[in-house]
Amino acid sequence: MKGKIMKIENLKVYDLEESIRASKYPMAVDTDKCNSDITDRVKSLAKSPKGEAHDQFLSGIRVAFDLTFTNKAWVELERYRFITFVSSQSTMHRISKFDLSKQYNEYVDKRIIDIIEELKNTYNKTQDKEDYLKLLYSNPAGFELTARLTTNYRCLKGVYSQRRNHRLPEWREFCKWIETLPYAKELII
Repeated sequence: MKGKIMKIENLKVYDLEESIRASKYPMAVDTDKCNSDITDRVKSLAKSPKGEAHDQFLSGIRVAFDLTFTNKAWVELERYRFITFVSSQSTMHRISKFDLSKQYNEYVDKRIIDIIEELKNTYNKTQDKEDYLKLLYSNPAGFELTARLTTNYRCLKGVYSQRRNHRLPEWREFCKWIETLPYAKELII
């Protein structure tokens, strides 16, 4: 791999301590005595298998960030029900305006970029609907866009378990990023 093929910026983690505290409610008689310490019980709940719902408190640990990913990875990311797109760049509205030399990752063949640049120039001259569709549908999977996303630790736990050894390098990079989140080792990995 030549370099990073995804980028994450503007990370915010919300309600971490509050959700850890709440994970102790089911066994509490007095919830005022619950604290945000990560105990063996909290770790055990976080590591519970899918479907048991003992890790539900992880849904309360919310994560927001800007992610730059390839078209190929975006299609796969959309399968995760609890990753919400807040806003994103748009090929539909801006494909003819992008500096294409900056939008493709290193795996896109230079010859293809030249063809897309030619299609872009043609559309910008003609403004013809058919020329626009040729440009839009010819765009390769290595095209990178940025979106603001929100999710939670429970969803990231699923992503991590399914994608950490994925064939696409951007998924492996994303999982390395998950490992850097607060208490990721105890709660996600």
